[in-house]
Amino acid sequence: MSKDQHGTNQRDIESGVRTDFHNTMSYGSYLDLERILSAQHPVSVPEHHDEMLFIIQHQTSELWLKLMLHELVEARRLLDADDIGKALKCLARVKHIQKTLTEQWSVLATLTPREYAQFRGFLGSSSGFQSFQYRAVEFILGNKHAGMLKVHEADPKAHELLSNLLNEPTLYDVFLAALARHGYDIPAEVLERDVTKPWTFQESLIPVYKDIYESEDTLWSLYQACEDLVDVEDNFQAWRFRHLRVVQRTIGFKRGTGGSSGVDFLKRALDLTFFPELFAVRTEIGS
Repeated sequence: MSKDQHGTNQRDIESGVRTDFHNTMSYGSYLDLERILSAQHPVSVPEHHDEMLFIIQHQTSELWLKLMLHELVEARRLLDADDIGKALKCLARVKHIQKTLTEQWSVLATLTPREYAQFRGFLGSSSGFQSFQYRAVEFILGNKHAGMLKVHEADPKAHELLSNLLNEPTLYDVFLAALARHGYDIPAEVLERDVTKPWTFQESLIPVYKDIYESEDTLWSLYQACEDLVDVEDNFQAWRFRHLRVVQRTIGFKRGTGGSSGVDFLKRALDLTFFPELFAVRTEIGS
């Protein structure tokens, strides 16, 4: 049995391990941990123990949303360049981020209704509804709403980001253009649609997807892209549903701090869809 397992119960620091970081970059400085770890500012008076959980839950969610948006923007660029394989890698990462975000709700769910009620009043009108990164993800996936920009007029950078995404093609628009370049019959009215509007169901795409799913000549990458988009929407809906259930178990049917109807407002989000044709085509496959 080694000393690590019996005796001093201490692991020696190897001679090659650097211990002096006065003049070189350290782990903490690279990650800017001093700023990140001092960014939690509870507002409850007296400070409530569980407010730290609430803050960190939302801050980490915003970091994951930042990475998700980063990957979706790159996936859109790669699809536009017909680099389907690399775009799929980005979407694979997005799917793992989504699963992490969904699982995070289980941590917030440990906050009891009584605990949250003790500091909820100090949050004022702040609400997750105001997350510009969440809105940016929805925009790039197709759920565009010009009216949402008004919420972010007080934040010029957020407003600019959302304004740009509102006026740019979505990930789905770019994917459909890529399908057209691969010889699929994507109608001109779909390719030339007003990209500032939310996506609406296009019946004319069903035969296209039926061909992709049923033909043995379909490029694997195009088939996989379709399935990845389905996964992204499924994961997004799972996140929405988990959010709804955590809110309901924590505050019941109270109004949201940002002024929404709360649970009822979140329920209506479950009716929103990104890629409806990819789900509708399943009824037609094999028939």
